[in-house]
Amino acid sequence: MNVRWAIAPLAAATLLAACTGEAAKPYEEVRPVRVTVAGRNTGSVGSAYSGAIVARYESQLGFRTGGKVVARLVDVGAIVKRGQPLMRLDPEQQALQVASASADVDAAKSRVAQARIDLQRSEQLLARQFASRAELDQQKLALDQAEAQLRSAQAQREIHANQRGFTVLTADRDGVVTAIGAETGQVVGAGQSVVTVAAEGEREVAISIPEGRVDELRNARSLQVSIWAHPGRHWKGVLRELAPATDSVTRTYAARITIQDPDRELLRLGMTASVSAPDVDGTSAIRLPLTAIVDAEGRRHVWVVDPKTTRVAPREVVLGSAQDDSVLVTSGLAGGETVVTAGVHMLQAGRQVKLPALPKAEDAPGDAR
Repeated sequence: MNVRWAIAPLAAATLLAACTGEAAKPYEEVRPVRVTVAGRNTGSVGSAYSGAIVARYESQLGFRTGGKVVARLVDVGAIVKRGQPLMRLDPEQQALQVASASADVDAAKSRVAQARIDLQRSEQLLARQFASRAELDQQKLALDQAEAQLRSAQAQREIHANQRGFTVLTADRDGVVTAIGAETGQVVGAGQSVVTVAAEGEREVAISIPEGRVDELRNARSLQVSIWAHPGRHWKGVLRELAPATDSVTRTYAARITIQDPDRELLRLGMTASVSAPDVDGTSAIRLPLTAIVDAEGRRHVWVVDPKTTRVAPREVVLGSAQDDSVLVTSGLAGGETVVTAGVHMLQAGRQVKLPALPKAEDAPGDAR
C-alpha cells in the first residue's frame, strides 16, 4: 500500500508533462570559476637573482718559495696596506743556500785568478820560444771558461738571495684579508695560496644565471641591486661580466654586476644581495597567471568568458617570458577580456560558468583575483 502511494506523485508528474507537450530540459551544471580582466601594460616579467657582494679585484697570495710557516701576522678581516708583511717562512734553509752560493762564487774567482796567471806565463814562454801558439790558445780558452763559471756562480747567489727575501709574504695592494689558507707550523709549497686579499674600491654582486635567462639579463634595460640587510635601499647595477660557458656542476652562467656609487659602510663583503631586472624588453604585453594557460597538443590557449551569456570559449595565445607564477601573453588577447584563472581543466567550449565580482581592467592589469 505504501509503495502505491509513493509511485502516485511520479505518475501524476509524468501525465502532466505529457498533457502540456513540453520535454524535460537536461540539467546543466554551472561551474564557479576564478577570473581576471586582461590588461595591457608596458614591460615584461621582471627577473630577480640572488648573490653576494664581492670585490672586483681579489688577490690570492702565496710564497714564491717553499718552506715552513713560522709567523702569521694578520687575521681574517684585517685591513692591510700595500707592502705590509702578512706571513713569514723559516729563513734558515734559504740562508744556507746563500752561504753555499757565496762559497761557489769564491771558488770561481780563484779559478779565474789562476787562469789569468797561467795565461801570463804562457805569453812569457811564447815570447822566449819555450811555448807554442796552441798552448797559449788553450790558456785563453781556460780563462774564458773560468770567467763564465764565475758569472754563473754569481747569478746563482743572487737567486738564492732573492729567495731569502721571498720568505716574507707582503700585500700587493691596499685591501682587507678575506681568507687565510695556512697556519703557523704548516709546510707550504711555492705558489700555494695562503692569504686572500680583497682590494679596496669597486664592489660587485656575483650571481648565477639559469640557461633560460641569459638573454633576459643581456637585454635588460636597467639593473637594480638591493641588500637584504638594508631593505628599501637600491643601487644601480651594470652587467660587467658574463661567463661564456656554464658551471659543470650547477649548469648556470656566472655573472658579475658592478654596483655604481657603492656605499662602503653599507655594502660589506659577503652580504646577501638581490639583482633585479624590472624591465627586460620594454614591449607591451598582457600578464596572466600561469594557472590560466591550457597546454593542449603543443598549443596554448585560455578560456575567455562572454560577459553577456557567461559562457566560455577557447582563445589561442602566444606566450613570452615567464617568472614565478606569471607569464606574458604577446598575442591572442587585445586587453579587457575576462579570462578564467582557476578551474580551466574542467571546462569545455560553450560551458556556462559562475563569475565572482569582476575587477575593472584599468585596476587589474593582469593580477589574478
